[in-house]
Amino acid sequence: MSEKSVPSEHWEQSHFVSWFRQTFSKDDVRIFAIPNGGSRGLREGVKFKAEGVSAGVPDLFIPAWLVWVEMKRVKGGSVSKPQKDWKKYLQSLNHVVLICRGAEDARHKITSIARERGYEI
Repeated sequence: MSEKSVPSEHWEQSHFVSWFRQTFSKDDVRIFAIPNGGSRGLREGVKFKAEGVSAGVPDLFIPAWLVWVEMKRVKGGSVSKPQKDWKKYLQSLNHVVLICRGAEDARHKITSIARERGYEI
């Protein structure tokens, strides 16, 4: 599989979020994105940092379950040092942090967590 044929992280995350919302809307379990990624100019970066943006925070959060999801492409992409640091910190607070390689991996991991918590999928 060539790098160009591997779906983008954006595509993977969008498809996962769509599935999650369809699957758990009846239970009022919500998910939202943390918009830390993307390239920004210096002025915009300084502004966002002052507002509390922090490098390495996982991409998605499910508040009802205290579950964070860091999305990666199926192939390629690595977990950065700040992401590892946030994962360790959040786990120290008894939050769950998932590193998911694509939408299918994320669906599988979330389905497992949901079933452990008594949700029917």
